[in-house]
Amino acid sequence: MDRGHKSLYLFAEAFSRRRDPESTHTAAMKDNDETKKSKQKTAVICGYPISIFFIVVNEFCERFSYYGMRAVLVLYFKYFLKWDDDFATTIYHTFVALCYLTPILGAIVADSWLGKFKTIVYLSIVYTLGQVVMAISAIHDLTDTNKDGTPDNMTLHVALSMVGLMLIALGTGGIKPCVAAFGGDQFLDHQEKQRSTFFSIFYLSINAGSLLSTVITPILRGTLVCGIYTKQSCYPLAFGVPAALMVVALVVFILGSGMYIKTPPQGNIMVKVCTCIGFAIKNRFRHRSSQYPKREHWMDWSDEKYDKLLIAQVKMVLKVLFLYIPLPMFWALFDQQGSRWTLQATIMDGNFGILTIQPDQMQTVNPILILIMVPIMDSVIYPLIAKCKLNFTPLKRMTVGMLFAALAFVAAALVQLQIDKTLPTFPSSTQSQLKYINMMSTQLDVKAGNNHFTLKAFTANEDYLTFGSPFTLLLGSNVSYPIAIEKGNRSTSVIVQEGTLPKLITFSDITSKPEQGANAIRFFNGFNLALNITWSDQSFGNIPTNDMSKYVLIPQGVAQYQIENALGVCDYKQELGFGSSYTIVIPPTFNFESTCEQVLIPVVDIKPNIIHMAWQIPQYFLMTVGEVVFSVTGLEFAYSQAPSNMKSVLQAGWLLTVAVGNIIVLIIAEAATLKDQWAEYILFASLLVLVCFIFSFMAYFYTYIDPAKIEAEFAHKEPEEKKRKSVEMSRKDSVEQRSEGRKSSHSRSEKDEETLQTKI
Repeated sequence: MDRGHKSLYLFAEAFSRRRDPESTHTAAMKDNDETKKSKQKTAVICGYPISIFFIVVNEFCERFSYYGMRAVLVLYFKYFLKWDDDFATTIYHTFVALCYLTPILGAIVADSWLGKFKTIVYLSIVYTLGQVVMAISAIHDLTDTNKDGTPDNMTLHVALSMVGLMLIALGTGGIKPCVAAFGGDQFLDHQEKQRSTFFSIFYLSINAGSLLSTVITPILRGTLVCGIYTKQSCYPLAFGVPAALMVVALVVFILGSGMYIKTPPQGNIMVKVCTCIGFAIKNRFRHRSSQYPKREHWMDWSDEKYDKLLIAQVKMVLKVLFLYIPLPMFWALFDQQGSRWTLQATIMDGNFGILTIQPDQMQTVNPILILIMVPIMDSVIYPLIAKCKLNFTPLKRMTVGMLFAALAFVAAALVQLQIDKTLPTFPSSTQSQLKYINMMSTQLDVKAGNNHFTLKAFTANEDYLTFGSPFTLLLGSNVSYPIAIEKGNRSTSVIVQEGTLPKLITFSDITSKPEQGANAIRFFNGFNLALNITWSDQSFGNIPTNDMSKYVLIPQGVAQYQIENALGVCDYKQELGFGSSYTIVIPPTFNFESTCEQVLIPVVDIKPNIIHMAWQIPQYFLMTVGEVVFSVTGLEFAYSQAPSNMKSVLQAGWLLTVAVGNIIVLIIAEAATLKDQWAEYILFASLLVLVCFIFSFMAYFYTYIDPAKIEAEFAHKEPEEKKRKSVEMSRKDSVEQRSEGRKSSHSRSEKDEETLQTKI
């Protein structure tokens, strides 16, 4: 669920009608007549301005574009740019952090300089360019000069990707605070009901766009192939469709230009708040000497320049912002759904029977559960708690939300422990691993170093043997080979018949799980003639006798191979899961009869993923409950505690906590030296529990306020204060006039005396 746009949903109505207190009077006379005329001319359908339909379509397309691109981003880093998991996670969270830092810039530009309409248009152009650049960066044929399917100039692809992501971060973040507020501007004061309905539809369009894109773009990436010379996962299309949707969003928004109510920029309250705080700090530092009397609150040092109402409002904002300090830790865990949890899904089984789920599609569980959980919490859980007469305050809810998020990471750690048990143990940099296949027609006794075992005809030992130093291999009773190990490598040694003696032929194996859940398949030809083997449109090559084919990556499902030569054709089917590797042995007894496939021997090199992706649902459920209790409640709490004209300041603060949370992830991902992924999950969970206790301690001392009541008191005091100041000024003027009169009289008497003396 989109936190930034959820906050806009709660804040936008107030934000759309917000005015800077000092600019209201100066701008009102100038703009009121023009605004009223434009509102009167606005076309209406079913009681709603036609202009809002352009805004809703724009928002749907923009959210589709952003979340569609982001859904496949971490896998693009891992599989296309060939980055390791930690670096891919770091860059992913750096990008997300930028997306939540730039809204502050967008709000200031819109309110102080360009206005909302121009800001949305200009930054949408930047946004669209970024999406197009990302799509271009994913075209592997761009630098594949030798046509082998691998880009030859990866630096260019990385540079294009970084430029694209920076443009996207600036664009999506910059328009984030403007679109909802611009939609709210389209309604007249008497259209409160329509405005409320608009925000509900607006929020629905956000979730519809993000949900659909998170389903569709992984399908484009995982099930389609692209390329001129070689076929690869279709990242250009996975990024290209979001780019096309962003073009549609921009065009649709511009088409409605003549129907919009465009309020001119009237100053940004965030700038005023920051300058007020800055003046208070500077003034306090200037008067730090003990000779100056202390003031009740450090913000009171700004009352020489700013009115007391503004100072009181800033104090209210600062109280809430102080509570925001521990919140980034929640987002540090929450946003790993798109990085660590997606990478976790790549080594799991995504076969759900009637459909196959791609790893990056598991993120859709969150928005689906959100749509289910929000009404359940509001209509069932909270009313039950209220009936039990428990004082479940907003800050207590947020504390509970943090605990649920921590539990979600504990669940992720438990799943990871089960996954780790099923993963193969690959050789370290000082080890080598070997497997033996007996292609002789009789069983064979084998001694490899300290390992003794017997291989039946046309079989292999089940697991790889690990060696840390050279050893002697003894085959039968009279044939031995000195074996020099290749450190960090896996190999398969095939024992074939040469005359009356066994002969050893060694082939290198892969040393990691196949990428993207695919299956690495190869064939060993023990038949007495060369064989040509194909799968779909890919060829394993023409394989000579006693030779091994290259690996071919094949997706999950039923793979049908065609084995042929001049003697005939044999069709062989194999059921494949996710992430396995097989060496399919064709024995000397192979023939092209109807039972040909029964003699083929599949040897498992890497077992398929057996932990099902459904085991991730509990951690997504816990995280979603945490989000509903924490995020939704937190935004409503901030809304209720914010002054009427400063709700956008707290919105900016909320988005800033998301950005800082992502920065925490990239710091820990780079700094932590934990070898096991489950241990990192426990580390994050422990940190959040610690932060949860700190937050609950801070919340215990928080006093809930009624901003409207406080503002009303200041509004009541202001006329009296002005009257008092007016009386003081009039008294001061009166005293000054009398003093001047006395001085004038005294000067005149001195003059007369002087004249008299002159005459005498």
